Formats: sequence, structure tokens, C-alpha cells
Amino acid sequence: MRIGFIGLGSQGAPMAQRIVAAGYRTTLWARRPATLEQFAETAAEIAPTPRALAQASDLVCLCVGNDADIREVLTGEDGVLGGLAPGAIVAVHSTVHPDTCRELAETAAAQGVTLIDAAVSGGAPAVAQGRLLVMAGGPVEAVDRCRPVFGTYADPVVHLGDTGAGQVTKLLNNLLFTANLATAASTLALGRDLGVDQAKLGEVIANGSANSFALGRILAGTLARIGEHAGHTLRKDVGLLAELATGADAETGVALTAADETLSLIGHPR
Repeated sequence: MRIGFIGLGSQGAPMAQRIVAAGYRTTLWARRPATLEQFAETAAEIAPTPRALAQASDLVCLCVGNDADIREVLTGEDGVLGGLAPGAIVAVHSTVHPDTCRELAETAAAQGVTLIDAAVSGGAPAVAQGRLLVMAGGPVEAVDRCRPVFGTYADPVVHLGDTGAGQVTKLLNNLLFTANLATAASTLALGRDLGVDQAKLGEVIANGSANSFALGRILAGTLARIGEHAGHTLRKDVGLLAELATGADAETGVALTAADETLSLIGHPR
């Protein structure tokens, strides 16, 4: 497959680098030319517009910031959908509203293009290890066609259902992570108030049945950094999940309340 990649940020750039290193013919586009400098010594080709990138691609991966960016890159003037041939695939790695993916999938289908959502989790460190988690939604045949490409930076790649299911799963994951941060921080604070050394309590829990990824981030002293670099993203994702959960039969109150506590703690109230 010929691959196009748009969204060369802290996570997207290493993903694209691994695709190029795997030998795929890869075309890149970026709003800021400086973003492309890191690919100067690689075999990657540079397109002048998203449409030109699409004309050279069978699969276009998008790792841009938000719903508005996805819409602009896909359907704007000189957008990706203007250049893709029937049978091509668009994979949305960004975390956006599930309905955005569903709507754009219908738009793409009108010209014979398949859009799948392929939300990711793990960040640049996971990409470097080839262990990024991909949560995919869309036709199973399209996801399977993408697996070899995703496999250059991801393991596992989990197919979760129809288009939008990957985004819903990513939002649920981020909700639970945010809630777990609050629970872990509150437990450590309660231990301190009850006279237990926080560092020792953290060591015990980290080696016990209550251990969690969130606790590890707190013990590593990165809670403030999470707030600085990911607080706005967690706030957005928790807000989207709260919107989706309206009218749902499942009880979401506890998790949403805990998530709100974390967002307030790191200075990003929902």
C-alpha cells in the first residue's frame, strides 16, 4: 500500500517514521514546513496539499488535533477526499467525537472511500517500542487491510465494531484513567492524614492488588506534567463521554465524578 500521513506532532511523527522505515512508499503533508525537516534524510515524499497527498496514497492516516482539523483536512479546499480514488481508506488516529467519524464515513462512502476510526493510546514511548494501542471501528475488511501498516508501530490492534466504536472505547479508556488518577491521589492523601508515610504507602500499593497505571504516574511525580500536557485533552474526552452517556442505562456517575475531581486537581475543570 502507498501511505499518506498527516499530523506530524509528538505522536504522529514517530508513527510516520516507523511506516517509512518499514519500506512503505510514504507521502507527507504538514501546515508548517519545519515539521517536515525531520524527514529530510528519509525516503518520504512531500506533497504540496492534502489532495495531492491523497492522489499518491491508498491509505491516508490522520493524526491531527481535533474534529475541526479532521473536517478541514478531509473536506476542505484541496482536501484529502478530493484526491482519493475509489477503494482507498482513511484512518482517523485522532481522538474525536464518534459522530464526526460516522458522518465523514458517509461522506467518504459516497465516492467509494472507506473511513475507519483508529484511535490510539500510549504516546511516543509506545510508538518507539511498536506497542501503541489502536482501537479500530469500521468494516472489518478495511481494518484488516490496514493491519500490516498499523503493525509498524502498534500492538495490539483491536477491532471493536462499526465506525465510531474505536472512538467510544478511547473515550471510555480516558475516563477511567482520569478517574483512577483521582482515586489514587485521594487514597495517598488519606493515608497521609491517617499517619502512613505516602512514599511507603505508594510502594505497598504498587506491589499489591490495587496497583494501577495511574498510581504509577502519581508516584513518578508526573501528575503536574499530565495536567500541563494532557489536561485539556482529558477534559475534552471526559466531556464528550459525559455527552454520550446522557440517557444511557449504565451508571456513569461515580466515574464522571472522580474524573471531575482529577480535572479540578490538575487545573482543567470540565
